[in-house]
Amino acid sequence: MSAQSSGHSPADSVRGCPLLVVIDPVARRTDGESVRIAKDVLCAGAGAKICLPEGPEEFAQALARRGRRHPVVVGDDRALLRAVSLLHRERELAGVPLSMVPVGPPETVALSRALGVPTDAVAAARTVLDGGERPMDLLTDDSDGIVLGGLRIPCGDGAGGLPGYAAYGAPGEPAVHGATGGVAGYPGRAAAPGGAGADAADPGHRAWWKPAARTARTALSLLATPAAGGGRRGRVPAQRLRLRIEADGALLVDLDRPVRGVSVVPGAGDGGDGTDDPAGRPGGLAEVVVHWPGEERPIRVRARAVTVSGADFHYRADALVGGPVRTRTWTVQPGAWRLRLPRQE
Repeated sequence: MSAQSSGHSPADSVRGCPLLVVIDPVARRTDGESVRIAKDVLCAGAGAKICLPEGPEEFAQALARRGRRHPVVVGDDRALLRAVSLLHRERELAGVPLSMVPVGPPETVALSRALGVPTDAVAAARTVLDGGERPMDLLTDDSDGIVLGGLRIPCGDGAGGLPGYAAYGAPGEPAVHGATGGVAGYPGRAAAPGGAGADAADPGHRAWWKPAARTARTALSLLATPAAGGGRRGRVPAQRLRLRIEADGALLVDLDRPVRGVSVVPGAGDGGDGTDDPAGRPGGLAEVVVHWPGEERPIRVRARAVTVSGADFHYRADALVGGPVRTRTWTVQPGAWRLRLPRQE
C-alpha cells in the first residue's frame, strides 16, 4: 500500500483533458453536497462526462466505455475497490490511472485517506486535476481477488482485541464474498471478490501523508485506531486459531501452535515500484504480522508471497469478508496500479 516518492512534472496534469466521472449511488445518498462540490470543481477544470450508475452492471459499463477519458471515482472505499477490481479482471489495471474523490463517513473512506487521497471534496477534486500519478502495490490471491490496504485473520468484529485490529466498515452488515446479501449501495446484488476500506478512521482530515511514511507499519497503526461510529461493534473473546503460515516458502507457524491472528499489508518499506527504498530495503514486499495468545512478542516478517492454511477460515480483505477457505496464497504485485495523489513540494 505504498506510493512512489519521486516527484512528478506538470505534464501528467489532466486539467483540460476529458474525464469520466463515475458517481457511486451511496455517495449521492449520503453526502449530496460533497458530490455537487466535487462535480463543480471537476467540470470547471476539465471536460467531464458525468455517469450516475444505479447498479454494478451500470458501473462496469460506464468504466468499460470510458474511451480516452480519465476515470474518476466519486464515492467511498468500496467504490474505489470496485473500479480497481473491474480493471484488474479486464487486465487493464496497469494502463489506466485512477482518480478518487472520497465521499462518505470517515470510517468508509479510511483506505482512501491511508493511500494519500485528500478526504476534503475540494482538495480531492483539485488533486484529480493537478496531482501526479503514483504506482501503488496491491495483493492478489489465488482466486484472482485483490487487496489494496491489507487483510486480517480472524475477520470477526474487534478480532478478539487483537492488536492492530479494530471494527470497521460501513454501517450495516458487511458484504461477503459470494453472498447474496448485496454489495454496498446495490441491494440484492452479489458481492464481487476483494474489498475496499480500512479498520481505522480519524473524524477529521489529516494531511499526514509523506513519502517517507508510506510503510506497512503506518498502515498497521491506522488499522489499530478505533473506528468512528463503531460503538455497536464491541470486542469479542480472544480466539485461538490453528493455522499454517508460510512466507516466501519459509514456515512461520505450523498447526501445532495456536495463534491469535494474522495481518498482511502490502507495500512494506518500498517505493511502490518494486525498487529498493533509500534505506536499502527490497521493494515489492508485504509486512506479515503473526500475533500469539497472551503477551508474547508477535512475529514480523516481510515477504512477497504469503500462504495461510488450516481448518475452514474466513478473512477480511479491506472492507469485505472472504471464505471459508482451507488455504489461500496472497502475492504482492509491485506498482500494479496507479493513483493520482497530491504533488510533493
